[in-house]
Amino acid sequence: MSAAALPDPFHPGEYQIRSLYFDNAYDKALQEKQNGHQNREKFRIRYYDGDTDFIRLEKKSKFNRLCGKQQARVTKEQVGRLLAGETEWLLETGNPLHAELYAKMQSQLLRPRVIVDYKRRAFVYPPGNVRITLDYDVRSCLNKTAMFERNLPDVPADFTNPIILEVKYDAFLPDIIRDLVQLGDTRTTSFSKYAACRLLYADTLD
Repeated sequence: MSAAALPDPFHPGEYQIRSLYFDNAYDKALQEKQNGHQNREKFRIRYYDGDTDFIRLEKKSKFNRLCGKQQARVTKEQVGRLLAGETEWLLETGNPLHAELYAKMQSQLLRPRVIVDYKRRAFVYPPGNVRITLDYDVRSCLNKTAMFERNLPDVPADFTNPIILEVKYDAFLPDIIRDLVQLGDTRTTSFSKYAACRLLYADTLD
């Protein structure tokens, strides 16, 4: 990969991603993913390489074939309050994404459901604004209060393919990158680390 693309300047080597995903009591986000709904959304809280000074609340949306992401900063203390069941602060910040999460925690009963933890290497190719990521060593934990523990009590996800390759680009995908990712032992598929990790605990689903 590094023969054609450049390492991500913000994360030039391997780094860790830890996310806390939300879903409702009926596993709406999980069911919509499994059933292939074209219009869906999910909320998560994410930080990188153990750096709890930079934590983001994110909302990922998909409408037909268009994907979008909204982000807002949160603090470790705020996340701790959320995990303790305190939600009023989401209205006090004045941030619209915080307020939306609060509204959906009230109306849809969204709650933190699972931690997804994995390693990533990322590359960029400026023509076409291409970003290539390689995700691996995906692990999962149902103990939401362990979000900031260094040694997460997690279990490995059961994937047939140990490395997940994703390519994102704007208007076009350059031929050099297209040829690079068309490897003989890879296949194109829709994949959700959240869904895969939730299904590790299938006996907890309704």
